[in-house]
Amino acid sequence: MKYKTSLIGLAALLSACTSNHVQQITGDIPVAKLLSDGRYGNLYPGKKTYPVTCEDDCYPAHQQVLCETPGQDCRYTGPQTITTNAGFTLRWLGHASFVVHTPDGQQILLDPVSQGFDWPVDWAADWFADARREPGFWPEAEQLSQTRAVLYSHLHYDHFNKADIEAIGNQAEYFVGLGSAEYFDQGGYTINEMDWYASKTLGETTIHSVPAHHFNGRIWVPFLYDDNEKALWSAWLIEHQGKTLFFAGDTGYSPHFSDIHQRFGDIDICLIPVASYHHEEQGTWYRYVHTTPEDALIAAEELGCKSMIPWGYGNASWGMGDISSHSPLLRLLAMYDKLDSQVPLLILNEGDEVSL
Repeated sequence: MKYKTSLIGLAALLSACTSNHVQQITGDIPVAKLLSDGRYGNLYPGKKTYPVTCEDDCYPAHQQVLCETPGQDCRYTGPQTITTNAGFTLRWLGHASFVVHTPDGQQILLDPVSQGFDWPVDWAADWFADARREPGFWPEAEQLSQTRAVLYSHLHYDHFNKADIEAIGNQAEYFVGLGSAEYFDQGGYTINEMDWYASKTLGETTIHSVPAHHFNGRIWVPFLYDDNEKALWSAWLIEHQGKTLFFAGDTGYSPHFSDIHQRFGDIDICLIPVASYHHEEQGTWYRYVHTTPEDALIAAEELGCKSMIPWGYGNASWGMGDISSHSPLLRLLAMYDKLDSQVPLLILNEGDEVSL
């Protein structure tokens, strides 16, 4: 047993010393805007106007959202109506993290983060502020080892965690935006850096990188250095025999949603954020890079979503940019009625698994 343990340790050490395998994938025409200072930009920068904004009574209590205190520590108890038959199964782990099983049986992880934030932000959140809640429903090691692909929308600490990459392992392929591979530790990882509208096929499933309206970066040393926007941020579209699942990543509202629909048509399943838009002093900027619930509903209409699953709220999410754990969900349900939205809405609690 001691000999076997030593071999396992040696194998792990050798794996950690193995160089990563990095491939850059672009479409026929470069899409992402690399500016003169070596930083990427959004497709539609500049001041935004929004189709609709909730002005008053935005967070009414809802009979199907049961909370311990107003808007906080809640559970959705309403119906979960399935309106698609696309062959995907997914489980919401909390915040932006999902486990997806494709119709051809491949396991794909979306923005997997187990502990709220990557280090050292997890430590800072615990020490300086009550911004992080308990983590969600993280898969066991055996399930992680079955992962075929991992898709990261961007490098912010609540979406990209190096410790989780090590736990997932190098049997999976990693999909990231251009310029992101350098943020991985060496460990024999297969990393696909992708431009917007680039794609790669795994088995019978094709993974498309598509635009998001956000920003990126992990390092900030005041007056000395920052890496803001030096790596590209992305949304992702998973396609299997014409059936599609869209993961918006962190994003604000912009015409890029209509652009995606123009290329791919109506989307079967849309995972769209509805949180992190609120701030008393800097609300305009927060909304610029995070969809409000009403922005998300409009985006779902523009994408032609046959089923919309909102995310970002919840007991396992984090507090920055929200009034309370479930205020985004309460606003979503209120605006759904005010707008008389016809988008089929599927509400999940953290840990819920559905087949669509």
